[in-house]
Amino acid sequence: MKITDAASFGKAIKMRRKELKYTQGFLSEFTGFSVSFISDLERGKPTAELGKALYIANILGLDINIDAR
Repeated sequence: MKITDAASFGKAIKMRRKELKYTQGFLSEFTGFSVSFISDLERGKPTAELGKALYIANILGLDINIDAR
């Protein structure tokens, strides 16, 4: 999936979480981040903290690559 903005990043996070059958509550307990943060991230909130967002992606087994166009 090509990530072009916060919304597409959030969609990828949500899809992967659901593939793994994790609830937002489970992910919250596992990471220590609030359910509201995870919800905001999945909805594409553009001000979500990058470090936390990358950590969540890593926990879900997603790799982030940046390639020049």
